[in-house]
Amino acid sequence: MLKIPGESARDCDGLTRRSFLQAGTLGVGGLALPEFFRLRARGADRGVGSIGGAQRSVILIWLSGGPGHMETWDPKPDSPSGFRGPFGAVGTSLPGVHLGELLPEQAKRMDRLAILRSVNHGTGDHTKGNHWMLTGYEGPAFNAPDNTVQRRPSIGSAAARLKRVQGSGMPPYVAVPHLRGGTDNLFHYAAYLGGGSNPFIVESDPNDPKYQVRNLSLPRGLTLGRLEDRRRMLAAMDQVRRDADAKLRDLDVYHERAFGMLTGTRVASAFDVDAEDPRLRDKYGRHTFGQSALLARRLVEAGTPFVTVNCVPWDHHGPPPQLKTEEGAHKLITPLDRAIGALIDDLVDRGLYDSTLVVAMGEFGRTPRMNKDAGRDHWGNAFSVLMGCGSMRMGQVIGRSSARGEHVVDRPISPQDVAATVYHHLGIDSRAVTFEDRSGRPTRLIENGEPIRELVG
Repeated sequence: MLKIPGESARDCDGLTRRSFLQAGTLGVGGLALPEFFRLRARGADRGVGSIGGAQRSVILIWLSGGPGHMETWDPKPDSPSGFRGPFGAVGTSLPGVHLGELLPEQAKRMDRLAILRSVNHGTGDHTKGNHWMLTGYEGPAFNAPDNTVQRRPSIGSAAARLKRVQGSGMPPYVAVPHLRGGTDNLFHYAAYLGGGSNPFIVESDPNDPKYQVRNLSLPRGLTLGRLEDRRRMLAAMDQVRRDADAKLRDLDVYHERAFGMLTGTRVASAFDVDAEDPRLRDKYGRHTFGQSALLARRLVEAGTPFVTVNCVPWDHHGPPPQLKTEEGAHKLITPLDRAIGALIDDLVDRGLYDSTLVVAMGEFGRTPRMNKDAGRDHWGNAFSVLMGCGSMRMGQVIGRSSARGEHVVDRPISPQDVAATVYHHLGIDSRAVTFEDRSGRPTRLIENGEPIRELVG
């Protein structure tokens, strides 16, 4: 069973609005649950979409640090060894298409996947690239004084703002297992959209026997029974003002939603990976990659529109303590491949693949030429992104890099094109949506990008 941690009892005298609100703190930048729902409600009616009655959703597998495209989705087995690297290529279910040899599970399912091999933005700066791929817009440079300031909302935060969660009580944007990482993994948040569009961060590894969702706990000494008593008393205390003030009536709606999330069983059940058949858990892999992907499937099935699975850093330059390309690939690519293969099968088996878009990407690729330390450095001139979705045109490779993986030679794809494709799947017209930035100026969600026509028609 999933553990929802409690705390030791203490006396809690007094009955105030403040004490009730404190029962709803979610860990979303300190917001109380009612405020979280209130902020998210602004714009929530825009961009709603479904497929066959199922709410559209996105699972972003974020490969912070930048995976090497030569070892994953764009191998160059015929290039010189200094470029080819330590691995070969494996054939796929699509004739003539090869993936890196450590991706046999994805190779078997290539007819259900699409590879974008010509994504580029031209920077090898982690900070810029991270912001570019997570928001669609170039970010600050690593050595800039504002290098931690997010300029635009992340794709996940925009989805949280625009998508309605259909009666499930689920948070609209979840990050699992955490959003930490040593490679400027900074820009998953809402920027000027407000705290209600920030991710709900699990902050616990679903593969750990001690896994527990720490942000779904009540304050010390406040049982569900006492919380219900306080909710009823609060309603009675505010009756006169509620009748006179529409804003207070609206706030009561957010209180009810917060109360439902804290006291209902559906949200806690969605996070409970222990409820899964052990054989399915084994298929995903008993590691952080696998169990996080399984949790992501549970969350979208329960109604969450956007889940980010944040994998450990992929920044493999070679010299210690960083990993060489070969050892980093064995450590990370193999479990990732197993997790993605199981996730695709699971979504198909549950009838969720048409409504769910799976995206796997980092902020850039790695240098086509190996360095002197048997690693690869940063490369933003050509890299790959994986997409999978049953309602898009799968079974294809889009774009082409040069023979040594150095440059795009056919069908360049920008970060905004990637973002626009994600928004298109969610039913969001990203060129039409505008928000006010911090200065009050209207800003488009996407300015120049277009959904990738080969995928969406």
